[in-house]
Amino acid sequence: MNKAEFVDLVKTTGGFETKKDAERAVNVFTEAITKALSKKQSVELVGFGKFETAIQKAKTGKVPGTNKTYTTKEKRVPKFRPGKGLKDLVSKK
Repeated sequence: MNKAEFVDLVKTTGGFETKKDAERAVNVFTEAITKALSKKQSVELVGFGKFETAIQKAKTGKVPGTNKTYTTKEKRVPKFRPGKGLKDLVSKK
């Protein structure tokens, strides 16, 4: 499902009058989550899940087909952990 299809789903599910209102709601939600994660805050929606940041450790790897190796730096990455309600709903179908 792409963003346009998701906006249509939000419009029908949320009872928005126009597609523009539904798109604004989707954009505001994603911007709010992005802003919270950039401040290293987590956002927990009970029953749905938790958006948070986690530290991804530095690692080394090898380029396939060559003897070259590389190392990545430690960095913060976004992470989503689904809640029990969402897990249960998805596993039923």
